Amino acid sequence: MNSSTTTAADASHPMRNAVTPALLLGVLGIVYGDIGTSPLYALSTCLTFFGRAGMTDTTVLGTLSMIFWALIITVTIKYVTFVMRADNNGEGGILTMMVLAQRVCRRPKVASSVVLIAIIGACLFFGDGMITPAISVLSAIEGLEVTSPLFAPAVLPLAVLVIGLLFSFQYRGTATIGRVFGPVMALWFLSIGILGLVEIIHNPWVLRAISPTYVVFFAMNHGFMTFVTLGSVVLAVTGAEALYADMGHFGRKPIQRAWTFFVLPCLALNYFGQGALVLRDPSTLDNPFFLLCPHVLRVPMVILATAATVIASQAMISGAYSVARQCVQLGFIPRMIVRHTSETEEGQIYVPQVNTMLLVGVLILVLSFKTSASLASAYGVAVTGTFTCTTILASLVYRRQFKWSRSAVFCVFGLFFVLDATFFTSNLMKVPDGGWVPIAVGLVLMATMTSWKRGRELMFQRWKQDSLPLNSFLARLPSSRIIRVPGTAVFLTGNGAYVPNALLHNLKHNKVLHERVFLVTVQTADVPEVALHERLEVEELAPQVNRVTVKYGFKESPNIPRALEELRVLGVPFDPMQTSYFLGREVIVPALVPKLSFWRLWLFLVLSRNAVPATEFFRIPSDRVVELGVRIAI
Repeated sequence: MNSSTTTAADASHPMRNAVTPALLLGVLGIVYGDIGTSPLYALSTCLTFFGRAGMTDTTVLGTLSMIFWALIITVTIKYVTFVMRADNNGEGGILTMMVLAQRVCRRPKVASSVVLIAIIGACLFFGDGMITPAISVLSAIEGLEVTSPLFAPAVLPLAVLVIGLLFSFQYRGTATIGRVFGPVMALWFLSIGILGLVEIIHNPWVLRAISPTYVVFFAMNHGFMTFVTLGSVVLAVTGAEALYADMGHFGRKPIQRAWTFFVLPCLALNYFGQGALVLRDPSTLDNPFFLLCPHVLRVPMVILATAATVIASQAMISGAYSVARQCVQLGFIPRMIVRHTSETEEGQIYVPQVNTMLLVGVLILVLSFKTSASLASAYGVAVTGTFTCTTILASLVYRRQFKWSRSAVFCVFGLFFVLDATFFTSNLMKVPDGGWVPIAVGLVLMATMTSWKRGRELMFQRWKQDSLPLNSFLARLPSSRIIRVPGTAVFLTGNGAYVPNALLHNLKHNKVLHERVFLVTVQTADVPEVALHERLEVEELAPQVNRVTVKYGFKESPNIPRALEELRVLGVPFDPMQTSYFLGREVIVPALVPKLSFWRLWLFLVLSRNAVPATEFFRIPSDRVVELGVRIAI
């Protein structure tokens, strides 16, 4: 096994992994919101299967042991130790892992399988993005019922109100509220850790659950119920994927240290404290988290828990925006409106379409399931599915990029795969009770992504058949009688080897060509961000005719006019005020013999008609655009 797995990003960005108090607070506020609020419902959901009469030492200690070792194996060993080392210039996430895996694929079929696995993981991530705000906010506000049963009728309306406010303020961005995320989460972790520690002091024997032998005792006593319980144990590790997905914001070391020295100890103390309380008083099974608090502190704890769950939801929502933008850039979904909410931070964005879809989905879940206990049945399938996809892709990266031996990959990632697959199959038992929700969301999104990607491929093939090779056009240009008129024309094209259809249509109808022509191709690189000095590539094809390639990373939002202004730095004359942009507006129609099935073609046509126009996506001034219709049959 190759132990030298330091990433290129670590070497090229020495300050990325600098650990400062401010950075650690930021990590707590953004990365650990989801997994940090799991104690609200994880243990009580696991123990509910056995009822108050079943609260024996073997049951409680065995459940605690499974939760503790899930945190150690899945989070500490798998993600913190191994997965986070596989980064792309410091960025992480399931789509980043896909890009890394594609780089080392030697066969096209394997590369296609990698893309499919990543699509599945991304679709399940969006399913998780709907459930997390619903179950988190509900579980926090349900603490009011512990204070007084009179609050029970207010739980659902308050949850709807909090969720509505959360999504309605997304357009403002997270810059302002982000400053308080870290301190609030630091207070949250300290509070739950102290509450757990106080109860552990009264019953220190609960710490015996650290021994994995109690998992064996639990299995011997409960048999098949062990497998069923694992489906709820996974609730304790939801949010582990965020450690990897948010690595680009903070770097690897701050996330690792925050987990190892602060978050994990606080979570473990709280879980063991809840277990000690249930052993001492089985009647606390209904809500051991809030019953850990003295009665006078329960209302403040409900307020703190609500704030923590809002933060956890915010992190998931922001992550959904980022994944959606990556999907657009990688060609998995149509163009969407991406609004930047910060003048300095590229990653702070707002995607209205995604925000609306998430809001509707979350409200439907809350109003349908009504309680966090009911929603727990829907939670887990999406999370464990994403875990499994990440493990498969990571094993390929470690085998090819890090040069691990087959035996090393099998021993390490084989263990992770068995655990993830066990979690996933145990959660499949929840399908009749609500687990079908993330599966249904995932299937709809998969159909959307695969249909869009296949449709675009067919469009490109048809466009290529009908297009004129650029070399042939340039060879005939000097001898042609085409009139050159003053000004600059920019023609966008997906393939720089062919003449853009907009250019041919302009010649056909207007009989003129501008004296300066730029054929612009936008490419998405397999890195998160492209350095400014690598943004443009310019090649003079003929007098006053240039081919320009503009490169963006898959986390960046294109801005063509701003990029072209850099041509002057390269010594190429460019006057934005004298420039017109020519685009081909594609009109998709069914071919006589369609290459897509009826439902896929219908879905592709709907997506095409609702895609954000290229002018808005590429931020081209609308008063400088000329659109020419192009009819394409697929």
